Amino acid sequence: MLAIINEYIAAIHKAAETKIPLKISGGGTKHFYGNAMTKQDIALLDMNNYHGIVDYEPTELVITARAGTRLTDLEAMLAQHGQMLAFEPPHFGELATLGGCVASGLSGPRRASAGSVRDYVLGVRMLDGQGKDLSFGGQVMKNVAGYDISRLMTGSMGTLGVLLEVSLKVLPKPATEMTLRMSLHEAAAIEKMNQWASKPLPISATCYTAGELFLRLSGAQSAVRAAQLKLGGEALHDGEVFWHTIREQTHAFFQSDKPLWRLSIQSTAAPMTLLGKQLIEWNGGLRWLQSGDEAETKVIRNAAEKAGGHATLFRNNNQRIGVFHPLPPAMMKIHRSLKEKFDPLGIFNPGRLYSEI
Repeated sequence: MLAIINEYIAAIHKAAETKIPLKISGGGTKHFYGNAMTKQDIALLDMNNYHGIVDYEPTELVITARAGTRLTDLEAMLAQHGQMLAFEPPHFGELATLGGCVASGLSGPRRASAGSVRDYVLGVRMLDGQGKDLSFGGQVMKNVAGYDISRLMTGSMGTLGVLLEVSLKVLPKPATEMTLRMSLHEAAAIEKMNQWASKPLPISATCYTAGELFLRLSGAQSAVRAAQLKLGGEALHDGEVFWHTIREQTHAFFQSDKPLWRLSIQSTAAPMTLLGKQLIEWNGGLRWLQSGDEAETKVIRNAAEKAGGHATLFRNNNQRIGVFHPLPPAMMKIHRSLKEKFDPLGIFNPGRLYSEI
């Protein structure tokens, strides 16, 4: 694997000399996500050859793998020991890699109860814009002073450096899971989800769509059964399939040619009166919105801000709209400073996160 790393370093040095930036690519399943790169002349840095498990200690609940490792292979290894990636990352295709998972920072239905990708990243090994091989963090949870670089790489869309290896905390799979379905109006569903989230109930995922609220219960069999009796609703026999369609966006709601917005807001926010169909996850904290009108962009983002969050144009970007919610000047200054520190020549994925970086 050292030879592969040397190839990556050589490619970085060449990019610095020629001023032709690099597009970091893994399985390509999330190429749709993020802004188009701002430079026309780009070279591909393919991470697929740098794959495999580096270290795995099931008893310590920690796994370290190379960036090109397929998520399916990683999850299969964990499943052999009754463990899982707690943040339930979406794949969007069989070729999804660990590097793409961390760089995109996307979490699935379990996020509201278990935490996000960033919460489970313990350490990273990476190459910066000068080709330096750097390591941050480790294989234990600990407090740090200043920036936690290993977690800072999460969601950076490859703009700060090339991920080589990632150490993740993993969790045991729940002994039992059950999905309940009940009919409710949207406002009542949001209220119920937030009420239940404040109580000791084994709810690991929620989803509201088309007048129906779905709850996933996870944990010991006795706890799941007791929660079922308390909450009511109809047991869904194919619950695992349902949550897979939500995670991978193969559910009927997502089968539309209209742009798909991702609104991350306060979970207690009232129903949003925006044009287009909506699907709600994370106890109300994540609202998916189908909207085909470009003129609605400002309205959508203003509504998200008023609800205590932000709006991302997740799919079908027409290139005239910035994908990610505009940052306040102070935050953009921090982003630029980090970019200059790790990638001073602007080699990695220019414009993918924000046009300014």
